[in-house]
Amino acid sequence: MAPAPQRSSRPGIAGARSILRCPRNSAIVAGMDYRELGRTGLRVSTLGFGCGNVGGLLVRGTPAERERAVARGIELGINYFDTASIYGDGLSEQHLGQALRALRAEVLVGTKVRLTPSDLASIPAAIERSTDESLRRLGMERVDLMQFHNPIAVDRRGTSVSAKDLLQTIVPTLARLVERGKLRFFGVTALGDTPALQEVVDDARIHTAQVCLNLLNPTAAVEAPAKFPAQDFGRLLPRCRQRGIGTIIIRVAAGGALSGVETRHPIASPPPEPIASGADYATDVRRARRLQPLVDEGHAESLVETSLRFAVGAEGVSTVLLGYSSLDQLEYAAKCVAKGPLPAATLGRLRELWAGLAGS
Repeated sequence: MAPAPQRSSRPGIAGARSILRCPRNSAIVAGMDYRELGRTGLRVSTLGFGCGNVGGLLVRGTPAERERAVARGIELGINYFDTASIYGDGLSEQHLGQALRALRAEVLVGTKVRLTPSDLASIPAAIERSTDESLRRLGMERVDLMQFHNPIAVDRRGTSVSAKDLLQTIVPTLARLVERGKLRFFGVTALGDTPALQEVVDDARIHTAQVCLNLLNPTAAVEAPAKFPAQDFGRLLPRCRQRGIGTIIIRVAAGGALSGVETRHPIASPPPEPIASGADYATDVRRARRLQPLVDEGHAESLVETSLRFAVGAEGVSTVLLGYSSLDQLEYAAKCVAKGPLPAATLGRLRELWAGLAGS
């Protein structure tokens, strides 16, 4: 049984459509399960709705397309929508807020704050200012989840903050915003230096972590072969689970590289820079093609399906985000997730193919 999510306050609109509520029972929507988001007490759909710039639907779609996509996501059982202040320079937050108000939809919303180098001179003020701007764009009094979006390093450099910054300044600032009723929970995007990420997770004050996991970098979930061509996240997912930290999987399709082609949907962003895998997008696409035997041998319909189902089955995963460019992509993702985790035989074949990538 999955209880209806506890919700952010948001105004209704006179004459708006009847309220779209997320299912109270996961059986209402075939194939959609709900999982605990760490120790927050919230239950989130296994598949989330990424509102980012890479897929682009909530940034560059028409108002009708955006509203249809959000409505269809809810019909499919999705109850977690993830946006950020930097997606489309605030357009994603604005458009998501508009769609939710038009639909009078009751869902869980997460957004993010990302600081510029100049913001680092006064971190608390910058976070509070960014939070207020996000709430204004979303049209909400409070957001369910605020995630700190800068990379986390051992020492501060460029746009990266140090683990010390995070634990001594950023976490207390976000905690004060919870006390003031602007946030319900807070977390981080777990990108940066692995030792710094582990330090933040071990501190255990954050509620959530967005973790990179896909077929090109499975190291947050499993131990990869020696000389594997990706950052080693040191099995961050079970580490989070042990400390009651909810995990939100990002880059499950490696920014689109797991499609195996370099062409992009017209509404999608240009090829994004890889995260914790290849040196460039073309390299990720080439490595993805070396995993094609999984499809040729009948383990799955596509590498995107394989990556989604790998993530769904990984220890400690709460929800898996995917960014969408079209309704067809949304429908396909829901279909893939409904198939459940990969069987043991497919996981064994994956390990063989990963061994083949080592040193490449």
